[in-house]
Amino acid sequence: MHAQKPSISMAKITDVAVAVFIKPDGSFLLSSRPEGKPYAGYWEFPGGKIEPGESVRQALRRELLEELNVVIDQCAPWFSFMMHYEHATVRLHIWRVTAWQDADQGLPNARGMHGMEGQAFAWQSSVAALNVSPTLPGCVPIFRALSLPTRYVVTNATEVGLDVYLQHLRAFSAQNARNSPSAGQFAIQVREKAMAPDALTAFFREVINLAREYGAMVFINSDVALAQSLGADGVQLPSGQLATLSTRPDLPWVGASVHTHDELLHAAEIKCDFAVLGSVKATQSHPNRPPLGWPAFAALALDSPIPIFAIGGMLPCDLAEAQRHGAHGIAMQRQAFAG
Repeated sequence: MHAQKPSISMAKITDVAVAVFIKPDGSFLLSSRPEGKPYAGYWEFPGGKIEPGESVRQALRRELLEELNVVIDQCAPWFSFMMHYEHATVRLHIWRVTAWQDADQGLPNARGMHGMEGQAFAWQSSVAALNVSPTLPGCVPIFRALSLPTRYVVTNATEVGLDVYLQHLRAFSAQNARNSPSAGQFAIQVREKAMAPDALTAFFREVINLAREYGAMVFINSDVALAQSLGADGVQLPSGQLATLSTRPDLPWVGASVHTHDELLHAAEIKCDFAVLGSVKATQSHPNRPPLGWPAFAALALDSPIPIFAIGGMLPCDLAEAQRHGAHGIAMQRQAFAG
């Protein structure tokens, strides 16, 4: 008889801290696995096993000092997921590292960032232009998250007027293209519940043509068929619609709007790519709904199986604060084009 391969639920789970080093220009670091370890020669994001009694942050600080001779200055949780390999079942805790320094900086014979175990490392400009291979299967969800912009614009064209809104969106897109080192640094969700169907289709065509010109991603709220027929990048599922689904809609990208931990888990179960969680602050559209606040947002976002956007009263300047509390990015409506 052959031994039955253990399921993830049966297998011993090893918790692993994973660091995604990200520079201001969006480039990220991959390192090779050294000889003598499973998957030797494969490329991965650096990190390692969380020892008993360690937090993820503590494990990252220890592992990155041991592996790359660097000391972390700024890092924050991102998302977590399970992977089953032939040799182990692991829970990967993905953290973004945005500031670090060489451990031997200023000392004689300083080596800087260095493969302490003989491994190589390489900076990658984008997921679409990887120059190393092969990569571990556990990199795939991280690559997916790295391909997702950190700013998510939700339209309110019915409120301000279609022509005015399109002018604002074009100006914002052009400014973004000038200021960002690479295209595609934001996504747009067309959310116009009061717009007539024909007008919505026409508006959506205008938005998608503009977005293609500037390299942005486009989602349409709730209408899967319209998103498919007009070639949107994806659909954004409201929480009520999400609750009715047991499978992922057939689109390249799927987002879900959630308010609770259970809704977040359901979004991950049907393989949504990301969630939008809020409201973090008080909003004009929901004046009687108590805001979550950053502590409650962080508690819900911690160890989320998928990346999360913070929504509700967000300003462009809130991006760093949101990411410190575990958000992938921010979703904005009325303040999207502010400052």
